[in-house]
Amino acid sequence: MLLVTGGAGYIGSIVAERLLRQGQDVCVLDNLSRSYRDAVPEKAAFVEGELADRQLLKKVFSEYPIDGVLHFAAFALVGESMSNAALYFRNNVESALALLDETHAAGIDRFVFSSTCAVFGDKNPSPISEELPKNPINPYGESKLAIEKALHWYQQCHGMSYFALRYFNACGASEERGERHEPETHLIPLVLNVAAGESEAIRIFGTDYPTPDGTCIRDYIHVEDLAEAHIQALHAEPSLSGCYNVGTGRGHSVREVIDTVRRVSGRAVPEIVTDRRPGDPPELVADPGKIQEQLGWKADRDLEAAVRSAWQFKVRQ
Repeated sequence: MLLVTGGAGYIGSIVAERLLRQGQDVCVLDNLSRSYRDAVPEKAAFVEGELADRQLLKKVFSEYPIDGVLHFAAFALVGESMSNAALYFRNNVESALALLDETHAAGIDRFVFSSTCAVFGDKNPSPISEELPKNPINPYGESKLAIEKALHWYQQCHGMSYFALRYFNACGASEERGERHEPETHLIPLVLNVAAGESEAIRIFGTDYPTPDGTCIRDYIHVEDLAEAHIQALHAEPSLSGCYNVGTGRGHSVREVIDTVRRVSGRAVPEIVTDRRPGDPPELVADPGKIQEQLGWKADRDLEAAVRSAWQFKVRQ
């Protein structure tokens, strides 16, 4: 059985869904503070509670035959992390360390960690490879980097195999699950809200970047491809333990995303151009060569497929 922390959230629930579909038994642990009970797949065991609760973790590991952990439970709002750094270090670092300790105490040596490209900061050129410097510019990125470092030492000291997957821009939906963030900060669902008539216009933060159309470029990876990367990591050779960038290797600008939503939805999407946001790098694109070579994983879906799946999920709600 696999323990999926944060399995009531966007990515964790879709990974749990995929694991169950492949015949795996799954236990979801989530405090539901920023997620939804109805996102947990029906066939998964569910435990509501806090990762910081050591007694609860001991109970989960003793009552369920857990033999691997996929850790998604974390806060992920950059702006919030800047205004409340302590919250991010408590939730993303202290709670993750409690989980690591209890995972090790239970004799489990398979650990897949939901990390982020935010560990790199904003100074590296794209495409970004794993070897480039890690200089987070916010507490969110710093909290993820702290656990990457802890995982390295748990592997060195205790033999725990781990795979830290650094997401770039997760997007899209499965047939049953998609993004439901409060507040929503991701570009594609924000543009879809405009297309659906729920917002008046999409704000474009800066059109004077050194990119072909002047707007920021990001690497958008379909959540189904991301889920498959976790499954590949789960079954990879322990000797390959380490950190892996997970992206398509291709960037799309803000305007390209907006145009794709217009094409897929057939709806108008008004724009409002405003000033740049501090700290937004012009381009963030993954170099996915390492995960392609070592784990045999490659993104199969493009931006249009991601937008189409997200739009279909939205109109079903």
